[in-house]
Amino acid sequence: MANNRPTRANTNTEPPKKKKKRKLSKKRVFWTLFFTAAIAIFCALAGYLYITVSGEKLYNENFDKMEVKENSKVYDRSGKLMGELSIQKSDPVESDQIPKLLKDAFIATEDKRFREHSGVDIWSIGRAAVKDIIARAKVEGGSTITQQLAKNLFLTREKTFFRKATEVSIAMALERKLNKEEIITMYLNRINFGGQIYGIKAASQYYFGKSDLNELEVWEMATLAAMPKGPSKYNPLRNPDLSMQRRSVVLQLMNEQGYITAEEKEIAKDVVYNYTPPAKKQQYLAFMDYVMSEAEEVTGLSQDDLNVGGYKIYTTMDANAQQVMEKEFADDNNFEKSVDEVQVQASMVIMNNDTGAIVALLGGRDYERKGYSRVTSSRRQPGSAFKPIVSYAPALESGQYTKDSLLSNKKQCFSNYCPGNLHGYSDTISMPDAIQRSENIPAVWLLNEIGVNTGFKFAQKLGITMEKEDKNLSLALGGMSTGTNTLEMTQAFSAFANGGTLNEAYSIKLIKDSDDKVKYERKKDGVEVMSKDTSYQMTQMMQNVVESGTGKKAAISRPVAGKTGTTQSGIKGNKANRDVWFVGYTPELTAAVWMGYDSPNKTHLLRKSSSLAASFWGKVMEQAVQGFEAKSFPEPPENVKQPVEKPVEVPVATVVTGLNGSYDPTTQIVSLNWNGVEGSNVLYHVYRKESSESDFRLIMDAAPTSNVEDFDIVEGMTYEYYVKAFFPDTNTESEQSNSVQVFTEPLTEEVPDVDIEQPDINNGNGNNGNGNNGNGNGNGNGNGNNGNGNTGGEIPGVPETNPGTGGETIPIPPDGTTVPPEQVVPPVGEDSGVTNPLDPGAINTGTTEHVEPPVTTTP
Repeated sequence: MANNRPTRANTNTEPPKKKKKRKLSKKRVFWTLFFTAAIAIFCALAGYLYITVSGEKLYNENFDKMEVKENSKVYDRSGKLMGELSIQKSDPVESDQIPKLLKDAFIATEDKRFREHSGVDIWSIGRAAVKDIIARAKVEGGSTITQQLAKNLFLTREKTFFRKATEVSIAMALERKLNKEEIITMYLNRINFGGQIYGIKAASQYYFGKSDLNELEVWEMATLAAMPKGPSKYNPLRNPDLSMQRRSVVLQLMNEQGYITAEEKEIAKDVVYNYTPPAKKQQYLAFMDYVMSEAEEVTGLSQDDLNVGGYKIYTTMDANAQQVMEKEFADDNNFEKSVDEVQVQASMVIMNNDTGAIVALLGGRDYERKGYSRVTSSRRQPGSAFKPIVSYAPALESGQYTKDSLLSNKKQCFSNYCPGNLHGYSDTISMPDAIQRSENIPAVWLLNEIGVNTGFKFAQKLGITMEKEDKNLSLALGGMSTGTNTLEMTQAFSAFANGGTLNEAYSIKLIKDSDDKVKYERKKDGVEVMSKDTSYQMTQMMQNVVESGTGKKAAISRPVAGKTGTTQSGIKGNKANRDVWFVGYTPELTAAVWMGYDSPNKTHLLRKSSSLAASFWGKVMEQAVQGFEAKSFPEPPENVKQPVEKPVEVPVATVVTGLNGSYDPTTQIVSLNWNGVEGSNVLYHVYRKESSESDFRLIMDAAPTSNVEDFDIVEGMTYEYYVKAFFPDTNTESEQSNSVQVFTEPLTEEVPDVDIEQPDINNGNGNNGNGNNGNGNGNGNGNGNNGNGNTGGEIPGVPETNPGTGGETIPIPPDGTTVPPEQVVPPVGEDSGVTNPLDPGAINTGTTEHVEPPVTTTP
């Protein structure tokens, strides 16, 4: 059905009406402007009121900062004053002691409208803003002298949104409370003049040798007035040319503002600065710099605040130990002589076992204030010194092993990672012997048994900074991506000495402010990181290292336990070392020593091993421990089982024959070899007598092969040796062999560089010399039973040739200075070696063993 409803027509045919535009009347304009101005005036008044009230409040709260305090002082562990944090003491001077022209020089340079404004110079701020906009950069500051004083007195160095407003409010409060003379005088007494120099009098004394400010000449006044713009940049001692240029600007401003004549300006402008401050050697610089860094961290104060805040900082430093360390670091005879002017560098830290208190430290030879400190800034490969931390201690802690456990010492590979021993191989070896002789295979085997992650986490618990790249078996031999430092190693080993409790290293006991209120106090925070059983057994084994192992040079009049470490060059044909370490402890103190070049290369390497570091350790510690009451290492815990001695039958032992020896002056090593005796489990005792000694003494008590090397040599001495066979099963020893004398004659000419095209660096050390039992160069270069040389190893992915006690043929890169990670030459050294997977130039060793590169390579 159709829809017949009519459509509704739109009857509204008129167009829509347009809104009438309201005309902008004068009345409306007036009221708009009136209310806008009123709001602006109200905001300005409110802002001014806020700034005024805020300034008054801050001024009253920090009124004590108006007083120019004496320099902060630092005290040693006995409460004796070590020194002041500022090199040059800044005694405040009164207004009448400052010449008017000197004040005018600063006013002309920093704030020419100083005597006219009320703390804030609107015209200067506007002018500076315009110049900044034109230059599209900040080229001129608008702060007045009063604002600068407010910033120095009341504000921290932290930059915040309201900092400038706060600075303005305090400046206005200062202007209301003080007159202009008081403000300029306070400003000159507080301003920094470069480095640790604060105050106008201190600056005058330091830069011109004048304590009386009235003796300053015009050019000297202008030189000082030039410095606030950039205390370091315009320092006349460090940058005389820039200082002279800036001085000319100051003199020009002084002349334009009528303070000096044009003639005075010209005369002062051309004076050449040639004053040399008297040498003033401040004691304990390295320790005080460390204290300063720690103080900034624990208080949140800036360096400037600490310098002039009148604080009293009580430290842990032992004056005798620090003086001894500085004296021995200054003795060039304690360090290997360099081939040129580049010095062999060193780092050492001594720490109290009971508390973690740092007793002494030094981060380099010829250390200067705020210099480069190798205590914390330099990280190096620790070599075999890392074995106790990452292999042996965590294995004991796991409960699966004790110090009496037998470890594998077979020549073997671990998933294509093939470390090697310098002293040969045997089916098993005891843990004490493995540590004492610093063998590689047992350390790697043990880490593989307990799991790399176990060793990795244990090292972290001991405070060692670890990277995820470090999780591989090369870690057992010190293979770290970034290395460690003497501070971390000292802290870690102190846990062995402290019954398994780790105390974080610290240098500050207490900080008091100028009113003797405690600002900071150290709280003891020891954490148990291993059992007493583990620490006791580790101490026993590491005492053997010092008594008859690789660390004999560290022996002193107190009981000592410790571990050596060496990192080798990684350069083909070069047996020199990058780093040498000794980390050890007495019952009272723990210390770590590192030696090496800052930038090792083919020219700058150490020819000596870690015995150098051990000797230095002993020399310092023998003197340092005198300030501490003698103690003994702890008795064994009740639950540590002591081995029961069993009666044994004494068989007739076969006598060792054919002993002979030779000396290599290039490596300073005596090589000994003899005819081995029959038996499946035979070790050898090696005895030695120096020409200065009356009796023989045991120097090696568990040599598993019939050839050994003596590293503990002094050139120019004659050594006599004999050997006895030792049978562990029956605990018996044979009669002595024939004796042999070796004279260690030094080289009479410079040792030539090793030919980098030589095809191999590892000479054999086998019994046959025929490539089947140790021909290390892969070409049959042995001499039967008299073969000599060093343990070699394999490169991952490269097939072994001529396996045996000696080394294997290794592909050598043509470049002798840097070694690609996939072609790193395995090191040969006295401790252990491992290629750093992230640093192809660094190979980690210790003092008596050798290791091949890890599996990990750089992509």
